Amino acid sequence: MSLFTPSRSLSQSEFVALIAILMAMVGMSVDSMLPAMGIIATELGAAEPNDRQLILSTLFGGLTLGLWFYGPLSDAIGRRRALVLGLVLFVAGSLLCAMATSFPMLLAGRLLQGFGAAGPRIVSVAMVRDLHAGRSMARIMSIAMSIFILVPVFAPAIGQGVLLVASWRVIFAGLGVMGLIAFIWFMARQPETLNPENRRPFTPGGLWRAVWEVAGNRVTLGYILATGAIFGAFIGYLNSTQQIFAEAYGLGAAFPLYFGSLAAGFGVASLVNARLVMKFGMQYLSVRAGIVLSVIAVALLVTELILGSLPPLWLFMGAFGAIFFCAAILFGNYNALAMEPMGHIAGSASAIIGTATTGLSLLVGTVIGQAYDGTALPVAIGFASMGMAAVAAQNWAETGRTKLAAIKPAR
Repeated sequence: MSLFTPSRSLSQSEFVALIAILMAMVGMSVDSMLPAMGIIATELGAAEPNDRQLILSTLFGGLTLGLWFYGPLSDAIGRRRALVLGLVLFVAGSLLCAMATSFPMLLAGRLLQGFGAAGPRIVSVAMVRDLHAGRSMARIMSIAMSIFILVPVFAPAIGQGVLLVASWRVIFAGLGVMGLIAFIWFMARQPETLNPENRRPFTPGGLWRAVWEVAGNRVTLGYILATGAIFGAFIGYLNSTQQIFAEAYGLGAAFPLYFGSLAAGFGVASLVNARLVMKFGMQYLSVRAGIVLSVIAVALLVTELILGSLPPLWLFMGAFGAIFFCAAILFGNYNALAMEPMGHIAGSASAIIGTATTGLSLLVGTVIGQAYDGTALPVAIGFASMGMAAVAAQNWAETGRTKLAAIKPAR
């Protein structure tokens, strides 16, 4: 048996572990870099203090392009070849970043790294769908996601640990090694999951028809806008979090501990949502989570305006802990609600929705991040305004669903 032609399927535990590491590559590429952003920008000669945020923005830009590309490609040529292409590009981008001699060169590497990381992120979910359905698929994804959720808790601490003993370039080299390990593991152990008879040609015409169908569905479009608004506020926070914690609050090397404690709220909220959604439904939970998020963000904004300075650290942590709890509920439910009318074109619709929401959130998040002025005002304004926009978009989507149900002829 050749190293690159596995003859049998993995055990379920090994398959889950492989899927988890493939899904975690995006998170590691984002969160492990946060403690090093200021050092990288200074060493490579970034022109403005906020230019460090481009280290994240360009990664998300590459991810946006990749989400559009890999889903339809894997439907046409198979999961293995599409995923391997993504891993190769991810490793190449990581090495380019590690060897960067200028800030533009680093950003080019991040763009390539993000485009490559989109392959494992999208194709791994498609592989689960190929092999499992119903409760079995839900169980596999729940276990993999529980591992994935741990990434933002520990990744910044890993990055900070590297900085204590080595250069920031080692972080990028480590990401490249992670991609290489995933490549060897995947090629040696995971067979193709998409049978040749189930493959579909990669045609621009078919993809554009799917685009117009997604854009023409009021429910799906409304939840794309809602997801983009909330995720955009979150990217704005990610862009400026190192500056807020390490510099504005003066936490320095302790920054990963505070970031990780807030990120842990996402995991708790995901578990709570999984229990409550069966009782109350996605729409009910989403509306209330969006309202609570907006109210807390407005309260934090007003408090900072009254104080005329940064709010106390305990207040900032408490407010954003609650905001992230609500945001985690919104992320999961909004995506499911956007996909709900698209079951007949699930593969293409997933790629289109992912591209649209990531692209919109990148635009919003870049604006919020670049507005950083040494205070928490921009992120508070971002979450307040985007929370209200998300609630409005959901209301618009659900009004469209009600109107459609009213005019649908009875059977």
